[in-house]
Amino acid sequence: MQGVDGFADWWDAVPHRARAFGKGETLFHRGDPVHAMFRVERGQIRLERRTIDGRLLILHSAKSGELIAEASLFAEAYHCDATASEESVVSVCPKAELLAAMAADPTRMLQLTRMIAHKLQDVRHKLELRNVRSASDRILLYLELKADTARSVTVEGSLQDLASELGLTREAFYRTLASLERSGEIRRDHRQIILNSARTE
Repeated sequence: MQGVDGFADWWDAVPHRARAFGKGETLFHRGDPVHAMFRVERGQIRLERRTIDGRLLILHSAKSGELIAEASLFAEAYHCDATASEESVVSVCPKAELLAAMAADPTRMLQLTRMIAHKLQDVRHKLELRNVRSASDRILLYLELKADTARSVTVEGSLQDLASELGLTREAFYRTLASLERSGEIRRDHRQIILNSARTE
């Protein structure tokens, strides 16, 4: 998170090492003791959990520059699995050394707190989205929240991962995207989805 008040600047100053993970390789499992915090240097890492009936829930897809499971820094065990969704490079910082670095400089703790607050806001947006019953309304609201000034959203990672984050099946997500494109509410250009105009009631 380079843009969050310089957090990445001092992450680079604490001891860490880079590790490469192949697609499908796991960084940690739910219930494993928390021994380190991770930052994605290249690629993408999915935080995921299996439901009782075996369905896979994708909680978050962490991209380059993002920390992974930062809330676990204050827990005894990881609350989910972390899996590389593509070939990735991750830097690993031991939990004890990171906590010591923050204790030595309260500014660092404040930076982490601000970053976690941003993540909390993102979680609340996702909960708001999942409360929208209509698949088309849910997708359009997501695009409105994520769009830049040109009303464009660049999809990072796979569309299937995005469907899971929105609580939609792959089939429903693709079908709804196609319907929105046919109706002219969106258009797609490679990895970009563009909102054509503001919605009217």
